[in-house]
Formats: sequence, C-alpha cells, structure tokens
Amino acid sequence: MPKGYWIGQMDVHDAEVYDKYRAANAKPFADYSAKFIVRGGQQSVREGGWRARTVIIEFASLADAIACYESDAYQNAKSIRLPVSEGDLVIVEGYEG
Repeated sequence: MPKGYWIGQMDVHDAEVYDKYRAANAKPFADYSAKFIVRGGQQSVREGGWRARTVIIEFASLADAIACYESDAYQNAKSIRLPVSEGDLVIVEGYEG
C-alpha cells in the first residue's frame, strides 16, 4: 500500500505562536505515526514561487494522512497556526514503483 504525505509550504508571521502550534500538533502526529521527512531547513528555489518554510510529513497510508488532518486534535492545532501564518498544503499518495 502506498504511503501518504502532507506537503506544506508556510510563511510564518509569529514564531512564538507557531511554536505553540507545533507543540499542539505533536499528539495527532504521534497518534498517526507521522514521520517528518522535511521540516524547514535550507531550500533553493529553482522554478516558480515558493514560501519560506517547506514541510513533508510521511504517513503509513493516504487514509492515515487524511484522517490525521481531519482529526479533532489536528484541527485544534491548526486553529493556533492559521492566524499567524499563510500556507499551502496538499495531501498526496506516494508512488510505489
């Protein structure tokens, strides 16, 4: 079964509040065995536009990735993030070649 991924790009306007979001998302990520593949770090944009922060999170399946996002625990965490950031997020199925 292919894995599921969250791919997010964020511009954070208040790092202190964003840290509270990160603390709040720890439980739903643990509940769904999420694994960070990329969490911030240096990036070099080669084409198109991009936001300052990139995150890629791996889940055991697409269904788990969606369930985590839709969980009450993550939605509560997201409510902390929304006022202090702008971003884009896609949930995508991985490739098994």
